[in-house]
Amino acid sequence: MSEPQRTPFVDSLLEAAAQARLPGSGIGWLDAARRENLEAFAEGGLPDTRMEAWKYTALRALGQRRFAAADAQAATRATEVNGFALPGIDGPTLVFVNGVFRPELSRVDALPAGLSLQPLSQALQGDAEPLRFALSRHYREGGDVFARLNAALAGDGVVLHVAAGTKVEEPVRLLFVGAPADENVAWHVRHVVELGEGAELSLVEQHVATDAHQNLCTQVTDIVLRRGAKLRHVTLQDAAEGSTLVRHDSVHLDEEAHAALYVLELGGSLVRHDLHAALAGDRSRLDTRGVFALRGRQHVDTQMAIRHQALNTASESVWRGVADERSRGVFRGAIVVAEGADGSDASLSSKNLLLSGQAEIDTKPELEIYADEVKAAHGATVGQLDERSLFYLRSRGIPLAEARAMLTAAFCRAVFESLPDEGLREHINERLMAQLPSA
Repeated sequence: MSEPQRTPFVDSLLEAAAQARLPGSGIGWLDAARRENLEAFAEGGLPDTRMEAWKYTALRALGQRRFAAADAQAATRATEVNGFALPGIDGPTLVFVNGVFRPELSRVDALPAGLSLQPLSQALQGDAEPLRFALSRHYREGGDVFARLNAALAGDGVVLHVAAGTKVEEPVRLLFVGAPADENVAWHVRHVVELGEGAELSLVEQHVATDAHQNLCTQVTDIVLRRGAKLRHVTLQDAAEGSTLVRHDSVHLDEEAHAALYVLELGGSLVRHDLHAALAGDRSRLDTRGVFALRGRQHVDTQMAIRHQALNTASESVWRGVADERSRGVFRGAIVVAEGADGSDASLSSKNLLLSGQAEIDTKPELEIYADEVKAAHGATVGQLDERSLFYLRSRGIPLAEARAMLTAAFCRAVFESLPDEGLREHINERLMAQLPSA
């Protein structure tokens, strides 16, 4: 066994673990899973850039920082969330402030029939056995250090279940608010989402901040779609400029299930998103659409792995990146068409714009095929705005700065054209315009 990497980061999180009073304590299998994941975290420490999964994201600076236990004051901290409202999204809502569930800010009364929605802390007070498969997982890959940390220390999160045959008409909204505390704090949220056979749901996830802070959030989400289920999941990430946010999403699709995932990355100082999807049932389909728009010294790293495991499955992934000033974007998209997944259709496109000579974008599409009669395509580009398009707009009397902003916004907006909610689509466009340089 190797010696633990005793950095200030690891030491502070182990100290937080020793003080933690987590919901569900006393449930044997849950205590064991938390203990084993914490031991693995302590032993492995933070990965370095020699590990392929973290090749483009250095964690040395994070390793020298300390974080206190989850903010106990978040349960009573005055928080105004009306400013984070989304047009046309006024249905069931769960709100968390620094990882703590805030019932008075949430909206969970009069849930539609067939929808079960509650914070993890409450779910563990009842029958926890349905959560056993998800919460007892041991993360063994070297790059899964933050998933281990989350499995050991998650104090709350979301448990969402849609009954078979239920179509939830209004979108469900999950709002995660970061707020300044007396010191830098770390919180960890764990989500379990399941759609029964033939169920349909639209889910909107927001990460926002009330003010500047340098806190840490880890999030792990398991999503399971049973036969014929349909999920639309929109993630709007606009965390505080100095914050660190690490998300680990797993999506499992049974026969004829369909998931459409939309991701907008705007905030945070260091952001990492691991997305793993398994098309495990015949004729299942996954569509992913994502944009990161970065400025300053932001660093956003997206690692996507899609595995086709069944007959006639399909995936289409369209991702765009924009980096300005001294920011850095990373995108790795890996698609595997496994043996026996005949008739699969997979495509991946990653296009990126550099708006500054000091910005950097690293993109790496990967494709492995072990099946027959497969249609597959992948491609990646990194470049600058098209000079011919700029010339055309300027010849029509449009100033250079405005022309650049128009072309950059159009480059990003194209990703969200398939999002059917017009109000939400317009909100995304407005946030993009606010983020992109105007001069």
